[in-house]
Amino acid sequence: MVENKSETATFAGGCFWCTEAIFKRLKGVTSVLPGYSGGDKPSPTYEEVCSGDSGHAEAIQIKFDPKIITFEVLLDIFFATHNPTTPNQQGGDIGPQYRSAVFYHNEEQKKAVEKKIEELNKSGKFIGRVVTEVSPFKNFYEAEDYHKNYYERNKESNPYCNLVIDPKIHKLLEQFSSKVKDEYK
Repeated sequence: MVENKSETATFAGGCFWCTEAIFKRLKGVTSVLPGYSGGDKPSPTYEEVCSGDSGHAEAIQIKFDPKIITFEVLLDIFFATHNPTTPNQQGGDIGPQYRSAVFYHNEEQKKAVEKKIEELNKSGKFIGRVVTEVSPFKNFYEAEDYHKNYYERNKESNPYCNLVIDPKIHKLLEQFSSKVKDEYK
């Protein structure tokens, strides 16, 4: 029996509560962890990252089965569910910790991201140019436990979930329903 080989993707696209809620719904995604990536400070806390001085972005680390979902499809969903044209901002979340970034794990991922950004810039899909940071992966620090599965645990009680995360999930379902796990449809 041949074992499925899992791959890793690390994305930053604003608040990690949003990105975690989106990517955990996808077929072929086996885990999604919120955390911090892209900076030099070892083991940062949420408060340190929120200060904007740590160099880290709120990010997610995705484990996925490339036989079920490709890195390119993950990129399509990443770029469709946040605004990659605003430097250091997603909606009301402002600061370098909310920047759009792909921390690539190998040369194939780097080439795929660069190709996707070039396609998006040529397409005119966005009013501005894509400013997503494309950097080699160097670290990922898991977020504190209270950030994990945030949407599922707080969707009934936190207005942020209803006002910000729900519309992103609806957009995912509209545009990529064939990629969404049945239990989330």
